[in-house]
Amino acid sequence: MTEPHVAPYGSWKSPITSDLIVSAAVGLGQVALDGADTFWVELRPSEGGRNCIVRRTPDGGVTDVTPQGFNARTRVHEYGGGDFAVRDGAVYFANFADQRLYRQRTETAPHPLTPEGKFRYSDFVVGAVRGRLYAVREDHTEEGREAVNAIVALGAEGAAGEDGGLVIVSGNDFYSSPRLSPDGSRLAWLTWNHPNMPWDGTELWVGELNEDGTVGESRRVAGGAEESIFQPEWSPGGTLYFISDRNNWWNLYRLNADGEAEAVHEADAEFGLPQWLFAMSTYAFASEETIVCAYARHGDWSLGLLDTRRKSLERVELPYTDITYVRADPTRAVFRAGSPDARAALVELDLKTRETTVLRRASEVAVDPAYFSAPRAVEFPTEGGRTAHAFYYPPRNPDFAAPEGERPPLLVKCHGGPTSSAASTLRLETQYWTSRGIAVLDVNYGGSTGYGREYRLRLNGEWGVVDVDDCVNGARYLIEQGEVDPARCVITGGSAGGYTTLNALTFRDAFRAGASHFGVSDLTVFVGDTHKFESRYLERLIGPYPERKDLYYERSSINFTERLSCPVIFFQGLEDKIVPPNQAELMVEALRKKRLPVAYVAFEGEQHGFRKAENIKRALDGELYFYSRVFDFPLADNVEPVEIENL
Repeated sequence: MTEPHVAPYGSWKSPITSDLIVSAAVGLGQVALDGADTFWVELRPSEGGRNCIVRRTPDGGVTDVTPQGFNARTRVHEYGGGDFAVRDGAVYFANFADQRLYRQRTETAPHPLTPEGKFRYSDFVVGAVRGRLYAVREDHTEEGREAVNAIVALGAEGAAGEDGGLVIVSGNDFYSSPRLSPDGSRLAWLTWNHPNMPWDGTELWVGELNEDGTVGESRRVAGGAEESIFQPEWSPGGTLYFISDRNNWWNLYRLNADGEAEAVHEADAEFGLPQWLFAMSTYAFASEETIVCAYARHGDWSLGLLDTRRKSLERVELPYTDITYVRADPTRAVFRAGSPDARAALVELDLKTRETTVLRRASEVAVDPAYFSAPRAVEFPTEGGRTAHAFYYPPRNPDFAAPEGERPPLLVKCHGGPTSSAASTLRLETQYWTSRGIAVLDVNYGGSTGYGREYRLRLNGEWGVVDVDDCVNGARYLIEQGEVDPARCVITGGSAGGYTTLNALTFRDAFRAGASHFGVSDLTVFVGDTHKFESRYLERLIGPYPERKDLYYERSSINFTERLSCPVIFFQGLEDKIVPPNQAELMVEALRKKRLPVAYVAFEGEQHGFRKAENIKRALDGELYFYSRVFDFPLADNVEPVEIENL
């Protein structure tokens, strides 16, 4: 056996390159079953970030449904999701370029169902009884006015109408999850109003459908301003099920014969997710008596079979720790899954034999698992005598060892959202760092999901404080354990994680450098310059505006750049409508004036999050190059430099 080569942390040569990460890699999204066929969405960086709907037949044949020139991606809420629906071989999808709704059979060209204009559509459901399609519609027709959301009915086969659909439910700020009962007589939906986000408080409504497609008598059956409802679904027999966090945990409930909500299975586990995207799914019906469901404990997910009569849950033994987009029929379940040693994949489970088949992997590129760092779930003390959570990845590369006595640099990662979570699924983007000798701490700070509503609520009124404290204390914990080098701790994050990054660098002295990927620097600019979905998100996270504009000022790093004393690199999409480019550019200019090392990498044609292969590669390599210059360690590979001012 060859002895490992001794080299400084950060300089190790790794087979996990940025080219390998983006080569033939796809993002796997929404799943749908139609008879024996399976459909899903693939995000393809190699095709300019296009979303393609893919169909797999029982014989294993895989074909693209969405032809070149079409991109199955909706912009409702800007984040989208619920991009398509399928019934009896007909596929309905939103096209990104014009946001029109199209109908297509696999052997025909897409046909528009909605007019040209400023309507956007998402979260479709196709009725089997009356042949109508129901969708969430976002109306942008009136300039200078906030977009108007509603649920509309459309002809599932007709030509493009002039009105963009018949409005059947309206009046509130937001809608999602229109779901038809099996007999087509009732429609369920979720709704909420500013300033709530769907994980704060939503209402579940049910309405009787008239012959003309309109909603007759309707009533609220669950939810409220302080109860989050997620994923309503009708059972095959017509019972309405849903997920609620009324008892701290997102658990499964149903409406009984008296129309009252009853728990189907109570557990200190999360069966739901924050509804950042439409059509998210953590459970599905195999039959009236059996639900296939995913649930999380301590940040890791499992798959279970829930007996609806006995209210008992059987865990299915699978090697996965991250499971979502669950769909099922009487013989099989299909879901997206990943584990610490396997990248995300679409998996089919035979419900009789319990055997699994991988239908599609996010990447077919093979990497020797000897280079993979296994995550270790850590709990660490934080402010107020509380505990926070993270996944720690120590450096690992069988070809290299560090000089005796050297401790590795630490990269602290802040997930976005901020109402979201870090998962333990294998991500080559994380292994890119650890295989080069840089440790990674992926923090689930207070406010993250997967640990109950109370943990999620820690961030309310405290964004920019609790998240920063937890990231700092996570790094401090590893330093005290002797695991990492206190002089080479850096912090990185995207979107809300970028906000946490910038605040940590400005208001704390724990990190020596950082990277902000489309991060928020000025909360007052964000309040007035973002999209409807998040336009009042900060009222809970910070406080009402302008009443508490003092807090918005105090927690905006742009106002305290004199406290910054370390290098920062910024990555920004120039078409980002969620965190506009001025958020990064204001900070870059402030750092220039202070003559601190700063780099700014902007991407034409990118929105919130980078979808093009060349830009994903550039951001990853650029961040590594930046740290190598700041901490003066050599790189094993030739990496395209970024311009660093004031270095």
